[in-house]
Amino acid sequence: MDQTKKDKRYARLYKQIKDLIKKSSNNPYSGMVTINAVLHHKMDYFFWTGFYLLQNGRLQMGPYQGALACIDLEKDTGVCWAAINRGETVIVPDIHKFPGHIACDSRSNSEIVVPLRNRQGEITGVLDVDSKDLNSFDEVDAKWLEKIIQLVYLPSQ
Repeated sequence: MDQTKKDKRYARLYKQIKDLIKKSSNNPYSGMVTINAVLHHKMDYFFWTGFYLLQNGRLQMGPYQGALACIDLEKDTGVCWAAINRGETVIVPDIHKFPGHIACDSRSNSEIVVPLRNRQGEITGVLDVDSKDLNSFDEVDAKWLEKIIQLVYLPSQ
């Protein structure tokens, strides 16, 4: 998908997700579920879409769409922990070349992981998206996914 088309699609999805969450969500978990469902079914290159949440120092599976996932990710290993430790989005064009990659599903070939922050700016988990194709994610994905996951903690209306 070319950059302009991708940017426009994300803009539409952002509005759709924001409207859904504002209208009916009263907790972060519902927001995560809504984000996953919309992104997973509207972005054709998203193979696995989900959140991993920090729970007492452990990074554990939260709401997701896709094949069965790893439940507990080993500390300081893999792309998800890299995003948490760096405090920034990590784009991996070829996960097989990423040191310490955790292979939850061998069909995944590229990945983007975006840190999830609460209203105080503390990292509470990550949004993890996998693709079956190499080089699926870029700065357009990063920009919009960072914006979209801020909706998890959308202030109550």
